[in-house]
Amino acid sequence: MIIRKVKLIDFRSHENFELICRQNTTTITGENGCGKTSVIEAIYETLRGKSFRAVDTEIMRRGAEFYRVELEYEDGRKVVAYYDGKKKEFLVEDKKLRRLPKKAKYPIVLFEPDDLHLVGSSPVSRRNYFDKFFSQLNDGYALALARYNKALKQRNELLKTNGVQPSDTFAWDVMLVRYGAELVKQRKEWTEAVNRKFTETYRSIAENDDEIALQYESEIRTDSDFLERLNRNFERDSLLGHTSYGVHRDTYNFIFNNVKADGSASRGEVRSSVLALKFIEAELLERTLGQKPLVLLDDVFSELDQTRQKCLVKNFQNNQVILTSVGDGEMVVD
Repeated sequence: MIIRKVKLIDFRSHENFELICRQNTTTITGENGCGKTSVIEAIYETLRGKSFRAVDTEIMRRGAEFYRVELEYEDGRKVVAYYDGKKKEFLVEDKKLRRLPKKAKYPIVLFEPDDLHLVGSSPVSRRNYFDKFFSQLNDGYALALARYNKALKQRNELLKTNGVQPSDTFAWDVMLVRYGAELVKQRKEWTEAVNRKFTETYRSIAENDDEIALQYESEIRTDSDFLERLNRNFERDSLLGHTSYGVHRDTYNFIFNNVKADGSASRGEVRSSVLALKFIEAELLERTLGQKPLVLLDDVFSELDQTRQKCLVKNFQNNQVILTSVGDGEMVVD
């Protein structure tokens, strides 16, 4: 067991709700709109530092002046996330902090229905998915991503101003190159780590001899090339009002038997590919961080056939799992 209980106060539709977790699997059932996903979201935010689907103003219950999430680990440690309508704070070991510190974060494998459409989703969605995945594996990746995005935002704002010159954006160009290089390096490394297990894990689910791979593509070749391209594209970027070249445009593709899976793989093959990716995600998190991740399954069973449901249950039988499922009536915890 990782967490013992979590309490939500004025979080989404929950005025006051407490979840007591089971040793292995806790199931939350109820009709759509009753607040099941909100419980998953609250746990994720308290363990990772932010929501996976919204900003704080959207999370606070309508008419409320604050929201609060209290999470208790199995060993008695507690973490509190509190938002007063203006700022968010975390209470960790009786210390108030503006951000959840590294030592207070816990690895999570989050599985949402949208993840099952990852293979055919937009490049932005796939890139965001792997950014979250790799950020959990390495704090350096998360830091480089945050600094790259900050530099990108500042550069884009400058590009929208009248009379902007290349010299005005040069400092941000340098930061994009510096942190972009770190992102490219780690994206290649983690993609290779996924691919070392991808086909083997996929075959254990699909029970066939197909091959599956994750392909990472970046236009960035060298630091000097990146900087030169930013300078060369300056006039175009100033007209567009945004940066048209960089690692924020990198792409990931799923390759199925040497062909892009989007459009060639069947629905069952796509789902088996995503299941394999989730299993590898859990394995890499545990191996890299030395902690068995908490598994949050948000209404994914209804999207899987019986064979893949059994595979999901079997693979995560040694993890603490909290899952939601559609049922009739009000929310019930089992």
